[in-house]
Formats: sequence, C-alpha cells, structure tokens
Amino acid sequence: MSRAFVKEDRPDTEPLPDLPVSPHPNYVTPRGLASLRDRLAALQDDLARLRARPDRLDRLPERAAERDIRYVEARLRSAILVPPGDIPAGEVTFGTRVRVADEDGQEQCYEIVGEDEADATLGRIAPHSPLARALLGAHVGDVVEWRRPAGTTSLEVLAIEALPC
Repeated sequence: MSRAFVKEDRPDTEPLPDLPVSPHPNYVTPRGLASLRDRLAALQDDLARLRARPDRLDRLPERAAERDIRYVEARLRSAILVPPGDIPAGEVTFGTRVRVADEDGQEQCYEIVGEDEADATLGRIAPHSPLARALLGAHVGDVVEWRRPAGTTSLEVLAIEALPC
C-alpha cells in the first residue's frame, strides 16, 4: 500500500483548537449582541447542513463550524451589554458615534463598539484601539492627539451622539 493512503496524524474526529478569545472586557451594544446571536444561529444552521451531507468523508468543515460555534457561544457568555440609556451625554464613551475633523478639515465619523462589531470600513472601532483610546473621555470642542504609525494627527471633536438601539 502506498504511504499516501496511510493516515498517521490525529483522528479526524478531534475538535480543532479553539480560537483565541480577547483578554479585554466584552462590552457590546444592543446591535452587537443581536449580531452575535444571528451569527450563532447561522453557524448552527451551517453545522446542521454539513452533518446532513450524504458524503461526510471530509469532517474538517464540521469541525471548523463546531469551533466557530464554541467561540461565538463564549463571546455571548462574556458579553456585557451597555444600553444606550447608560451612556453619559456629551462625552465620547463606549456606544457613541463621534464626528471629528483632522488638521486639513476632513470630517470623519466613528462608532465605538464591541470587538465583534468593529469594522474599520464602516467606521466602527473597538474601545481598546488606538483611535478609540485617544477619543474616549473627550467632549465637543476638544482636540485629541491620535498616535498612529504614520505619525500623530490632531482631531477636533465636532459632535457626539449615542448609538441608536
């Protein structure tokens, strides 16, 4: 028999190693919590579809789905919901949308949201990101320094509002 057909590594039924979980507190907005729940339901549907396949010789997709489900379940268990009513007015905090202007007058909006909800392309940033750390605690009219690899940028806070539910 050819060595190519001999399986010498671990059994095909062993679970994949868990995905790393962030050491930061898992603050979530209502939208972020709903998104995690939707993601869990979609993963569970995917796993059911994978288990219903007539040809299940390759179990890797099932093991990957199981690993992803364990990750999302852990994120849901550790979620700390921050309702919009708990957000102080007039200050950049978790769960706020902030409009800023840079030195050239270019305006940009950012939302400070949970890690699982963060998406730079949508202007959603995690609270422990360098930009969020620069903005947290600021008020309208404040100028903050954002230290980034390309150099330090000054940002003036123009507006702050709580995120909608």
